[in-house]
Amino acid sequence: MKRAGVLLLGALPVIAAGVYFVVPGDSSDAADDPAATSASAPATARSARDDAKDRAEEEREADDALIADLPAGLAAPAKKELAQQLVSSAENSTTRWRTAYGSIEDVGDGDGYTAGIIGFCTGTHDLLTLVERYTEAHPDNGLARYLPALREVDGSDSHEGLDPGFTAAWRAEAEVPAFRAAQEEERDRVYFEPAVRLAKLDGLGTLGQFVYYDAMVFHGPDTDAEGFYGLREQAMGKAETPGQGGSEKAYLETFLDVREQAMEAKRPGVDTSRVGTAQRRFLAAGNLELATPLVWEMYGDTYRVP
Repeated sequence: MKRAGVLLLGALPVIAAGVYFVVPGDSSDAADDPAATSASAPATARSARDDAKDRAEEEREADDALIADLPAGLAAPAKKELAQQLVSSAENSTTRWRTAYGSIEDVGDGDGYTAGIIGFCTGTHDLLTLVERYTEAHPDNGLARYLPALREVDGSDSHEGLDPGFTAAWRAEAEVPAFRAAQEEERDRVYFEPAVRLAKLDGLGTLGQFVYYDAMVFHGPDTDAEGFYGLREQAMGKAETPGQGGSEKAYLETFLDVREQAMEAKRPGVDTSRVGTAQRRFLAAGNLELATPLVWEMYGDTYRVP
């Protein structure tokens, strides 16, 4: 992943209000009692938060019910495997994505070491989170001793405290089945599942679900202008999603336009093959279900899935 951060989907204002009762025969007013007022305000604030939480839970349950009635799309096993091959062709220059568990290098993009099957980065928080969660389940793993250094370099391209042993430790741990499983679980939890879920709610088919997933991987789950949610917001400001009654092809073209602009703005001259000669090619062919066979180009190389 190229960048990550804290996702804030929205904020609900909490308004504290006092509720007072007049008790017959009692000459003292609760409204004049500072203790009563201070006690009621936090209680009301908690009630407002609880109400907001309940509404959010109800909305999520409604979304779950909607998604449950939809085709599996990119979440179908064969399509999910295809998605990993497509992403791997961009991240690791191979469709054999399972060969990349132990990959690790600094590619010079300002995000420190990029490693593993999805491009977890030492500078973008997701690699740190992966190692922290893995260490909770497997305290004696070979990467645990690097956690203090990973916390220090998070948000930068620094290798301080990581060199010279971290890359060798990563490759060694990548031979452990539990760490391979941890990489896949974190990929699904942070990138694949949220992207596919939101794409379905936006009314997108399998190709659109992949477009969201690849953008989530590259840009990170952020709400700023360069993060995935920021890009989606910009695209929705220019075109309606199918869920809003818009054209699926027109919306995806707009989203890809916005994404390419963000890629080029961040790193002028960057190769945008993963958009231009892959996703746009599928879209131009009208392949909204991402049906195979597929042929695409990435950084000058041609890939095929029969």
